Amino acid sequence: MKTQTAVTSLSALAQASRLNVFRLLIQAGAEGLPAGKISEVTGIAPSALSFHLKELNHAGWVSSESAGRFVIYRANTELMQDW
Repeated sequence: MKTQTAVTSLSALAQASRLNVFRLLIQAGAEGLPAGKISEVTGIAPSALSFHLKELNHAGWVSSESAGRFVIYRANTELMQDW
């Protein structure tokens, strides 16, 4: 893995809220969770959660998929296994 990629990936997880979100998504498995449920479980305000999910997505730790009115987030377990 290139140094810059590693720094970006690790930086995304080096924050308590993002690490908690990632752990929750790991527990949710392949089904993933909608943003509202993530906010409810973690206690992170929706506006702050949006920022954290964007950072995790940018680093490749999560993916998102539209499902009707909801956006479902899933942990990228392949990236996790590469570490």
